[in-house]
Amino acid sequence: MTLLPPIPDRSIRICADRGGTFCDVFATFPDPHNPDQEKDVVVKLLSQDPGNYRDAPTEGIRRVLEIATGEKIPRGTVLPTDKIDYIRLSTTVATNALLERKGHKHALLITKGFKDLLLIGNQARPKIFDLNIRRPPPLYSTVVEVDERVTLVGYTSDPNAEEHAVQFSEDGKSVKRGYRGKGWDRVGDAEGPGEIVQGLSGEAVRILKKPDLDALKKDLERLYAEGYRSLAIVLVHSYTFPDHERAIGTLARSLGFTHVSESASLLPMIKMVPRGVSSTADAYLTPILREYLDGFFKGFDEKLQDGRLRSPRVEFMGSDGGLLDLNNFSGLKSILSGPAGGVVGYALTSWDEKDGRPIIGLDVGGTSTDVSRYYGRYEVVYETTTAGVTIQSPQLDINTVAAGGGSRLFFRNGLFLAGPESAAAEPGPVCYRKGGPLAVTDANLLLGRLIPDYFPKIFGKSENEPLDVETTTREFEKLAKEINDSVGEGKEMPLDEIVYGFIKVANETMCRPIRALTEARGHATSQHVLASFGGAGGQHACEIAQLLGIRTILIHRYSSILSAYGLHLADRAYELQEPSSTFYTPQNHPSLISRLDKLMEQVIAELKRQGFEGSRVKVERMLNMRFEGTDTALMILPGEDGDDDYEKAFKKAYRTEFGFLLDTKSIIVDDIKVRGIGKTFDTLGETVYSEAARLGAESRTRLLSAKTHADSHYGVYFDKLGRVDQTPVFLLDKMEVGDVVEGPAMVIDNTQTIVVVPGARALLTSRHLYITMEA
Repeated sequence: MTLLPPIPDRSIRICADRGGTFCDVFATFPDPHNPDQEKDVVVKLLSQDPGNYRDAPTEGIRRVLEIATGEKIPRGTVLPTDKIDYIRLSTTVATNALLERKGHKHALLITKGFKDLLLIGNQARPKIFDLNIRRPPPLYSTVVEVDERVTLVGYTSDPNAEEHAVQFSEDGKSVKRGYRGKGWDRVGDAEGPGEIVQGLSGEAVRILKKPDLDALKKDLERLYAEGYRSLAIVLVHSYTFPDHERAIGTLARSLGFTHVSESASLLPMIKMVPRGVSSTADAYLTPILREYLDGFFKGFDEKLQDGRLRSPRVEFMGSDGGLLDLNNFSGLKSILSGPAGGVVGYALTSWDEKDGRPIIGLDVGGTSTDVSRYYGRYEVVYETTTAGVTIQSPQLDINTVAAGGGSRLFFRNGLFLAGPESAAAEPGPVCYRKGGPLAVTDANLLLGRLIPDYFPKIFGKSENEPLDVETTTREFEKLAKEINDSVGEGKEMPLDEIVYGFIKVANETMCRPIRALTEARGHATSQHVLASFGGAGGQHACEIAQLLGIRTILIHRYSSILSAYGLHLADRAYELQEPSSTFYTPQNHPSLISRLDKLMEQVIAELKRQGFEGSRVKVERMLNMRFEGTDTALMILPGEDGDDDYEKAFKKAYRTEFGFLLDTKSIIVDDIKVRGIGKTFDTLGETVYSEAARLGAESRTRLLSAKTHADSHYGVYFDKLGRVDQTPVFLLDKMEVGDVVEGPAMVIDNTQTIVVVPGARALLTSRHLYITMEA
């Protein structure tokens, strides 16, 4: 390996996305031959290849360091970190643990009398007519009831009540409850039956029974002896009075429990069931995530005693699209860690406020396809159900369907099926040379939409063999015989038509979540731009756009690793939340704004500590609002005019979501939240739409000839045309800004293959392939 001029210390920035099939790594560092310019490096490798490396992100970072320094670093070597500025990671470790039910054994500590609360749940019946309902088991392994109890002293539904439903005397020894204009009624004294204190939400809380920590210590010692090291603590009304949870958590940690999820600390919200389920999910997933990260950190040379890296800085992608440090990263916040990076990547590179068209993100990976929508801000949901577990935590609104490059192909009961089973990374599709089953990737290979000569030769036992066309052809011929035998004589279909039939099924499956995000919510799908990415996205993007009536497709230069590239662009996020239990009235509005101001000060101070201040900090102030008598709250940002009119914004959002308003009902604020965002980049330059228009206006476009500019020609199958034997293949790296390719054609680089169908026109801009479809 050639020794390059030395690069400065702390100058390599590395972003790694560990997906279900592939691990993608994007890195940038000063060009050794031209230090004023940055050099980008892309590394793509299998997420699982135990015969060659233990951990894919670590192996990817090793390869980046070899490329950047020009020095050979043997596998298994503890990696030097002196040249690394930061490492950013997104991982599916917690997601897979939840899907496969392979999380950490943990115990649930809950208020006495509520032992079965999380098992009962909210009684939702998603399959109400199913005669054989199989409810997934709870995540916890055992339950310990804690003999403690607090209760709320008073509550009034009168929207004209004082700021809180109760009011404390100046000496703090008595509380009153009353109504404006009608005086106050004495409720109780601190010396009465049970101490009365003011909760975090402003409600008065009567402490009926404190937990007996000596008795609880014996229960915890028994759990520890049985091998439990993780706990979830969920107590009644802890959202406003968390003292009992804190005391139990402190005791558990002193006894050696390595992870304790206190529900009030993790999620200070009123509803006990979602708060409890989320806490058990955190206790189930975070230890698994920490074990993985501990193993990851062992691969580097500079560590503190607790196993963390002293330097470089390590950051993680959260489910809400913001970067988190290790202290704030948990299993609960990592459910959508991988897909979130891709959403950030396409949102920051595809959106143009002047153009105004909303973006559909289509992430076609190896195991699944993730679909999302961006219209100037991230669409966030606060309650999601994953693998039968309803979790209350902010996550990007991403719809996932089990259709990707690794989706297995079946012929059952006369039907072509693609997925939901996946060939995954190990063993992978047939063409990976590991004895795997037929998958969508195999179909694309046989149709000429993947070309072995241009595809990375990373397969086989020695990791240096190309895709296996012969075995794939043989397996498809067996399947074709089975299909043709079932349809009877005279109706046999040729092999290409059968293989393309599976691609059509996969395409329709991928369209389903797109329609759910658009048409099902009142948006015209055809008025969107399709931003396609993921390793398999380029092979399906044009045909999916045709099915949906979309005219514009954007494929980023780094589309196959856009989740990793999104980590490079992502912003740091920090948020705080408090319970409220307050009516939204003109009288209470100043108090709510004052509480938001205090939270905002804390958020800004924390981001400043992390290196973000001034114009690089953006703050969102939210109220979680609902109509009285309902249990569906919406997290509301104020109106765009910035007048803090949350009521107007709430009613607009409620009407959009449900189609009606409850005008006779008062509005209750359950929680207040402030989210701070530290901007990584001040600007990302000219937008793709502006650049495409400018290239056309300046006559800087050039139509490439299939004869003189194509790198080669290959036989590719297209719908209605059949197999086009002389389909031109253009190399993306050899194309120049302004070059135009008209379909049918293929555009290829080291990590992606893009199929340009007949009737499509692809313009190369500085960062995208800008594809327009004929009407």
